[in-house]
Amino acid sequence: MDVTSLLPLTTPRLSLRLFTPGDADDLYAYQSLPSVARYLYRPPHTRERSEQVAAERAAHSVWCADGDKLALAVCRRDEPGLLGEVTLTLASARAAQAEIGWTVDPRHQGHGYATEAARALAGFAFDRLGVHRLYARLDVENTGSVRVCERLGMRREAHLVENDLDGDRWGSEYIYAALAADIGGRAGS
Repeated sequence: MDVTSLLPLTTPRLSLRLFTPGDADDLYAYQSLPSVARYLYRPPHTRERSEQVAAERAAHSVWCADGDKLALAVCRRDEPGLLGEVTLTLASARAAQAEIGWTVDPRHQGHGYATEAARALAGFAFDRLGVHRLYARLDVENTGSVRVCERLGMRREAHLVENDLDGDRWGSEYIYAALAADIGGRAGS
């Protein structure tokens, strides 16, 4: 399914839309920061990588096969520029399971944007895309994302200890999840 006709998603304060190649500068502004990359288990983006990512995301709006990823730019409804992004990755088409993620520019953190955007995307996943189980993987030290998961009504299902190597640092992850029956109807509200 091509989800283009179902977008943008809107909330009282936000618009979640497909990326455009013109988003590269805003994307680079936060994806190049070591403090952001640290929780994504990858190096900070270069300017060139941000351009490539923006172009790739702009070109992908299909949701049907394992590994398909929908990445949406999170913007204020009343002003231009990115606040961050939310992502949905189809982990298993057969089992209707998807991974949700979010990244917010540190300049815009602390205003509830991640929770508002993730709630809208979770509602979309359950109510429009037919997802049965939604999960999030996050670094245990990422307390902001832990709070987002808990505000969404997700439950902590696992604590993976030193399961990933980030440069020279072993990172541990939490896995949070929710079923459509748990929060499907209230995720979008």
